[in-house]
Amino acid sequence: MFSRPLALSILAAPLLVSAAPAPELAQVQRHLKGISTMTADFTQEDRNGRVLSGVLTLKQPGKIRFQYEKGVPQLIVADGKSLYFIDYQVRQVQRWPTGNSPLRVLLDPGQDISSYAKVKPTADPRVVSVEVHDSKHPEYGRITLVFQKDSAAPAGLKLQGWVALDAQNNRTTIRLSNQRFNGPVADSAFRWSDPRIQVRTH
Repeated sequence: MFSRPLALSILAAPLLVSAAPAPELAQVQRHLKGISTMTADFTQEDRNGRVLSGVLTLKQPGKIRFQYEKGVPQLIVADGKSLYFIDYQVRQVQRWPTGNSPLRVLLDPGQDISSYAKVKPTADPRVVSVEVHDSKHPEYGRITLVFQKDSAAPAGLKLQGWVALDAQNNRTTIRLSNQRFNGPVADSAFRWSDPRIQVRTH
């Protein structure tokens, strides 16, 4: 249904090398701090193998939008304070504080992740994989970010995607393509229509 990028293929490959040195974690931190905005195409695969696609828009601090393909009545958006999952089909909205989501590592680049992030070994020196898991807050879930080394990207890394496990152990894999960094993104991109509000007709 879609081609798997090299970096995410590494996640399923045997671990053939020893753990990467700590400087790579600092490089990841510089990369995250170096992104003011990012847009990318994405594919999302859930634990049941269902695949959806769409467009990702990120703006620091704290804003992200997953705009799904036409015909998918769902939206995920963070407005700088809260992360929302909106289902327009059943008119439901779920809300979490941004800091309580596995995505907080992307939405708060100023935080020091060194105390609860570790570099995972990969089979390819061009790939950097970092697992973020705060043992003090297991309810926040776990996320493994996958980067490919790219001298043209911020801090020499390009985010290729991630694998997230929530507190209920639900696995979601995001693969990115056509990444574009630090271009203009309006705050209006993170507004959304509340399906719970009934529109009166006359």
